[in-house]
Amino acid sequence: MSANSNSLLNTTGIQVKKDACVVIVRTEWNDAIVGALETGCKKILDAHQVAYKVVTVPGAFEIPFGIKRYWEQHKYKDDKPHAFIALGCVLRGDTPHFDYVCKGVTDGVVQLNLLLPVPTIFGILTVDNQQQADERIGGKHGNKGEEAAITALKMI
Repeated sequence: MSANSNSLLNTTGIQVKKDACVVIVRTEWNDAIVGALETGCKKILDAHQVAYKVVTVPGAFEIPFGIKRYWEQHKYKDDKPHAFIALGCVLRGDTPHFDYVCKGVTDGVVQLNLLLPVPTIFGILTVDNQQQADERIGGKHGNKGEEAAITALKMI
């Protein structure tokens, strides 16, 4: 893991609101990879005693809609989220589909961060192959789900 990644994992001084709630919006697509990201997220949130809910959408392209819809349905409720974490994995294939999905979900998350009063954390792997994904779900690059959860805590 790089020195830069190690600094991302530093949770010293994080003070999270007692009633903080995070909503993880994850994909069905590439379930084994996304499941490992989700496990990493939950590990960090549990360690900091932060409540969370998980919402599942079919694929990465649907993540921004899932987040926006969840916010609209809960923004006036006591359990409204203090942050969203978007989890997915887009593996490069032989067609330009990869580029369109990556651009669409990235642009969607950027728009959510500008539109909503709570942060949306980008925990979506955009990788060329399974090896690169494995390196980011517990391999030499750590677990990017853990990093996403720490980022959410810092942003709250």
